[in-house]
Amino acid sequence: MDVSRRAKQIPPSSTLAITAKVRAMKAEGKDVIGFGAGEPDFTTPAFISEAATDALHDGMTHYVPTPGTPEVREAIAAKLRDENGIDCDASHITVNNGAKFTVFLALQALLDPGQEVILPTPAWVSYKPMIDLAGGTLVEVPCEGAQDFKMTPDQLEAAITPATRVLLMNSPSNPCGTMYSPDEVRAIAEVLERHEQVVVVSDEIYERLVYGDEPNLSMGSLPSMRDRVVTINGLSKAYAMTGWRIGYACAPGGDGAVIKAMNKLQSQMTSSITSFTMPAVVVALTEGAEEVERMRRIFAGRASLIHELVKQWAGVTCPRPTGAFYIFPDISSTFGSTSPGGRRIDSALDFAEALLDETGVAVVPGEDFLGPGPRHIRMSFATSEEQIAEGCGRIREWLGQLAPGEAVASSPSSTAH
Repeated sequence: MDVSRRAKQIPPSSTLAITAKVRAMKAEGKDVIGFGAGEPDFTTPAFISEAATDALHDGMTHYVPTPGTPEVREAIAAKLRDENGIDCDASHITVNNGAKFTVFLALQALLDPGQEVILPTPAWVSYKPMIDLAGGTLVEVPCEGAQDFKMTPDQLEAAITPATRVLLMNSPSNPCGTMYSPDEVRAIAEVLERHEQVVVVSDEIYERLVYGDEPNLSMGSLPSMRDRVVTINGLSKAYAMTGWRIGYACAPGGDGAVIKAMNKLQSQMTSSITSFTMPAVVVALTEGAEEVERMRRIFAGRASLIHELVKQWAGVTCPRPTGAFYIFPDISSTFGSTSPGGRRIDSALDFAEALLDETGVAVVPGEDFLGPGPRHIRMSFATSEEQIAEGCGRIREWLGQLAPGEAVASSPSSTAH
């Protein structure tokens, strides 16, 4: 039985593939240190889980409204008003099956075939397939490590055309581990004020995990942008609830037209999220701040540690991680070399495969992150400081044993529409 062209053209997630391979190797008893997983290594705080189990035992096992219960939507709207400064109410909120699906729904609701989506790259591996599935045309804006992987206002201005419909932003960033400062967000908004047809889909799933000197600023909090921003968030990363699959969107513009469209699409796909998890959303948002801050402080310490260790790798450069739980080193200086096990390294994929097979350290190769990504690897520091120190030490030793060879040209950054 054959499958559709749509299914054939969409690649599997490379990040999930690495995570699955590490789990399989560990199950076989192999000594593996995984820097691939894009999820916290903490468990969900007990009081949040108890809210869900209480609801389950109380019989909350039936259908609930597609966009979420009124209590959940109001709790999310209150969070966005109080913490993010976004002028919204419960009617502007939809609750979905994870922030990933929320981004998918937003693009489906906004795009007609051929409309352009500007995406600063490197970018999370799932954005491009989502744009493709919505019939959109990807316009990359490659951002180098020297600029902390952040798009400049001039780059944005040059990328906008009459066909531009969406700017898809992710700050703090997966895979880069950097974030736009408040002034940088305002500068991007100033460009967009001249192009009223452009809607911003702002993926802020890592907004609570910030380690730099400046706070996160939500684009949707700016008065000039309020009606043109779809703010995406969820409970997965900050609350250690990845497996719960709880995401949400806020879009006040057009009398909530985008939210209504997303709800209509979701009603034909998944109906709603799991009913008995909804009380846990309210408890997390109203009582979880202390636990979120505890985990954030631990991640901040890990961010500092891994950056100091990566800086010790000969020939490798990397910006300081200021958000999320990733670091994105440029390992292109190794291209053309031969590994201790005799493998030729001409790409980030070659690097990652040889590293895993020869040292038991798993990283994600940067090819699928687009832009300058093919010169990089992504490392998640959602693991213990002991594992970070051991894994980075193995990599440093392995790099010291590479046999130099003839350098190869790194993949050029794509600027094509």
